[in-house]
Amino acid sequence: MLADLWPQYNLIISTPRLELRLPRDEELAALAQLAGDGVHRMDERPFLTPWTDGGPGDRARFVLQEHWGQLAGWSVARWRLGLGVFHHGHPLGVVTLRAHDFPVIREVTTSAWLGIDHQGRGYGTEARVGLLTLAFDHLGARAARTEVFQDNHASQGVSRKLGYEHDGISVDARGDEAVVSDRLRLTRQTWAQQQRPAVRVDGMAPCRPMFGL
Repeated sequence: MLADLWPQYNLIISTPRLELRLPRDEELAALAQLAGDGVHRMDERPFLTPWTDGGPGDRARFVLQEHWGQLAGWSVARWRLGLGVFHHGHPLGVVTLRAHDFPVIREVTTSAWLGIDHQGRGYGTEARVGLLTLAFDHLGARAARTEVFQDNHASQGVSRKLGYEHDGISVDARGDEAVVSDRLRLTRQTWAQQQRPAVRVDGMAPCRPMFGL
């Protein structure tokens, strides 16, 4: 019944090891707890999101609020699709695809986080491939963008490996510090030329009107 009203709940992206999909309530709670346990080391700050501020409960509630806010604020003009990343049913993190005026601009932006115990195993790259497959092969995106701190070598490596190219810089405030991010862009042409793992996307057809397609 829920998927009849909100068809994104039947949208499932399957990669060789992972499944990307909207989490149900208990799965969302597990993802929130995962973030509460840590997304990176306490002495790091690789994202604008202040994942080390507050306690585990604060981080967990932030994940809940982000998820509910994305669903509540969805519109064709501006949407965010935050999918849980699961390995044999176990939560690993969240990947997000977002866009504004997508039917006209045809560009998306990606972001992601993984629980600290699940990093360094290639899950982030594989999940990004799944998300980009949805964007390019099923939504018809012309380009995908991301922004990465210049000292976030892990995220930089994932993006470069997938064919993203430099597209300028942005400057943001991280506390009382100004930090520089590289803007990176992957075009549809570059994506089409790459070899990558097989990805299956199920349940897309009923979702198309929600994306303005």
